[in-house]
Amino acid sequence: MKLIIERAALLKSLGHVQSVVERRNTIPILSNVRIDAAKGALSLNATDMDIEITESTSAEVGKGGATTAPAHTLYDIVRKLPDGAQVEINASGDGGQISLAAGRSRFSLACLPVEDFPAMAGGDFSHTFSIGAADLRGLIDRTRFAISTEETRYYLNGIYIHATKSEGVAVLRAVATDGHRLARVELPLPKGAASMPGVIVPRKAVVEVRKLIEETEGEITISLSDAKIKFAFDNVALTSKLIDGTFPDYERVIPTGNDKVLEAERKPLFDAVDRVSAISSEKSRSIKMMCEKGLITLSASSPEAGSASEEVEARYTASTIEIGFNSRYLLEILGQIEGDAARFTMADAASPTVIRDVADGSAMYVLMPMRV
Repeated sequence: MKLIIERAALLKSLGHVQSVVERRNTIPILSNVRIDAAKGALSLNATDMDIEITESTSAEVGKGGATTAPAHTLYDIVRKLPDGAQVEINASGDGGQISLAAGRSRFSLACLPVEDFPAMAGGDFSHTFSIGAADLRGLIDRTRFAISTEETRYYLNGIYIHATKSEGVAVLRAVATDGHRLARVELPLPKGAASMPGVIVPRKAVVEVRKLIEETEGEITISLSDAKIKFAFDNVALTSKLIDGTFPDYERVIPTGNDKVLEAERKPLFDAVDRVSAISSEKSRSIKMMCEKGLITLSASSPEAGSASEEVEARYTASTIEIGFNSRYLLEILGQIEGDAARFTMADAASPTVIRDVADGSAMYVLMPMRV
């Protein structure tokens, strides 16, 4: 194999694929990236056996071939090469060594046989639809903070994506919850997604997809099979196993009878919660919200740090209510609201509170209160 490729193009592709490679691997080949060169293109492939990323980029290919190379080492080398460098890659026929040359720099890396590199079985993708990159970024950003990190409840370790109806309108809905808070975001149902099965996309796949689509503005093609999901755009494809489990009936935890409605400007409320929570204990992070006519009084106290309180103007006319929240959870939800105002719908100090963006009905958050 012999090829020449511009450093920026190689770095971008390597940056995408190497991030799925675990730093410590008991299977040596999984530390490597597969490199294929043919007909003016270089294709890179990396996997951890749960996720696989493949990306191709143009290159001057003198001689086609395939090999593997240590993913993180290769990425570090290319990252440290000067901007604008032309990188020459050569691999001998026996596959034992790969050499890189750029300017006066020369590197030689040990390879592993390309035959050892595992391929994730593709399977038949029975459902395919497309979604705008900006829409997918929104779905992920507004739900992933609520993904559970508790490994024993593995079925909560991802985002549940499914087709459903909301007030008679067909929607694509994404839901994440860790039992303390829940995030639910909706989009108009894309063409071809009506009969899709409900799937739980694992946290790592969510993180990797979000990184991949950071700079693209086109359409993302999503394909589904019983056990896998594939995201494809431009010259990149990410395939991931799905979480094999049943997502709980989240509708049961969304309250419908909350009658106390409070609206407040998002930014002043966010800043006040942030300031007052500096006093709350590291363990509980609890903050108290007392809502009375036209006003929220936020307070926190801890035996070690002291106490704090701050008042924030609000639109509220119901009876006075005092309710406690985990300040970090509250800040994460307020951080997802893009409009100027947030609406809280409450019942009492012990029942779940619903939080929405006043200007955008597509997202809804549920937050369990704390005893404070």
